[in-house]
Amino acid sequence: MAETIIVGVDGSETAQRAAERAARIAVNMDAELVVVTAHASDNTEVVKIGTDTWILDDAEQAEKLAEQCAASLRVTEPTAKVSATAAHGKPQEVLVAEAERLDATLIVVGNVGMKGLGRVLGSVATSVAHAAPCDVYIVKTVK
Repeated sequence: MAETIIVGVDGSETAQRAAERAARIAVNMDAELVVVTAHASDNTEVVKIGTDTWILDDAEQAEKLAEQCAASLRVTEPTAKVSATAAHGKPQEVLVAEAERLDATLIVVGNVGMKGLGRVLGSVATSVAHAAPCDVYIVKTVK
């Protein structure tokens, strides 16, 4: 049975570092890596500029962000099996739900928010570690 690793990304440099570590782990484990992005709303907005019409969709933008990260991982780790997805909800809830849905072996997150005020208010990493149905690897992405 193939193993699955989940990594959460949000477009930040620290999330990219966590994703790169997750890709290396996935290659070493011969596991599939799923890059996951959460979006807080299902808003769709139509913007008209001159004769152009743009449709801005939160879900679509989140999916693009996840796919951009996955594409960059396919370059840095060419043997990695990487896919991307986005889901509606809070990041920690989305990561846990995706791990449950995919029967993941591991969730990889960065350590942003685990110090100072973030530690008191809670971080994605802390929330995931408490609720995850599998192992959690917290990448030291900030000092």
